[in-house]
Amino acid sequence: MNKNTPLVYLEISRKNLIHNFKALKKLTKKGTKVAVAIKGNAYGHGQNIVAKILDLHVDYFFVNSVEELELLRKVSKKRTFVLGYVPKDDLTKALKLKPILSFFSILHLREINKVAGKLKIKQEVHLPIDACLGREGFLEHELVQVFKEIKKLPHIKLGGMYAHFANIEDTNNFTHAQKQIKKYDLALSMAKDFGFEIEGKNGLETHISATSGLLVYDHDKGINTIVRLGVGTYGLWPSEHLKFLYTKKENKKSFTLKPVLSWKSKVAQIKTLEAGHTIGYGLTYMTHAPTKIAVVPQGYADGYPRSLSSKSFVLIKGTRCKVLGRVSMNMTVVDVTHLKNIKIEDDVVLLGKQGREEITAEELAELSDTINYEVTTRISALLPRFLN
Repeated sequence: MNKNTPLVYLEISRKNLIHNFKALKKLTKKGTKVAVAIKGNAYGHGQNIVAKILDLHVDYFFVNSVEELELLRKVSKKRTFVLGYVPKDDLTKALKLKPILSFFSILHLREINKVAGKLKIKQEVHLPIDACLGREGFLEHELVQVFKEIKKLPHIKLGGMYAHFANIEDTNNFTHAQKQIKKYDLALSMAKDFGFEIEGKNGLETHISATSGLLVYDHDKGINTIVRLGVGTYGLWPSEHLKFLYTKKENKKSFTLKPVLSWKSKVAQIKTLEAGHTIGYGLTYMTHAPTKIAVVPQGYADGYPRSLSSKSFVLIKGTRCKVLGRVSMNMTVVDVTHLKNIKIEDDVVLLGKQGREEITAEELAELSDTINYEVTTRISALLPRFLN
């Protein structure tokens, strides 16, 4: 960035994004299709920025809503799954944007069929299976009725079936994942009994694996026709165990994932507080000696978690500076007593590298008692994002 760098911005690494995609794609069996998740503003990285970079590389994108699909269509015509619920009133708009839809009930499926009939099209849908996840999808005892209904609806094409793993990244205990696979395979077998092709050129597309499922289950076996890449695309590991497993040199498939996002700001104010001075709301921090502080113009409204109050660090001049007191809506105070030459508008890194130091999404997640991709996804969509 040049001297006209904005007060706050996110840097998105095209190089690292493509590196991660290719590293994960290399693990798949030849012929396996790859879908990339760009929902949630591409996990905070900027939906259409990511879409434009990966458009030539992926087989599908997937989003959560018709609003995300509408935004995507400004930059890409790539085949796109909408895996979230599309309400009745939005179906006409959605179908005109040519998605592959999920459906949440037989009534929902009938509404999709009705709108597709009015538009004189045959709408592709993928059937979600609740294979021991306890979230969206159809249970085993509901499938007979679902398959019968699909057969009756003239404007519906069943293009695939899918499920979600609940905890396959916990490779120390594969019990629940095996239970899920068994349920999902049973659903596919039932579809076959109803005359739907599962294998071959005209067979249904099948997908159950996200990044963790690819690393643990699908990988080069090609068990399913599609893998859905999410967190790994953005250089974030699904778990520390998988990171350890796949970065070991003795693993022939070892590789690194590279963080794609850096979050940067500038120092807005510098001052020295006397001993016994409280900092921030709630009087949760008091100085024990004269303390030089810097005010950083980012807070929880921007996506910097309030749970990091008095816990985390930012980087200034390549040095860690501790957060003092409560993170406010738009401001955070950090200790810069140890910095001699700090000045107004010096660069601040909230997430990413500066010099030899680095603040990772995993570090912030651990301090916030959450997961790495919640940290990135919650970064405000209003903050400007630039490619480097």
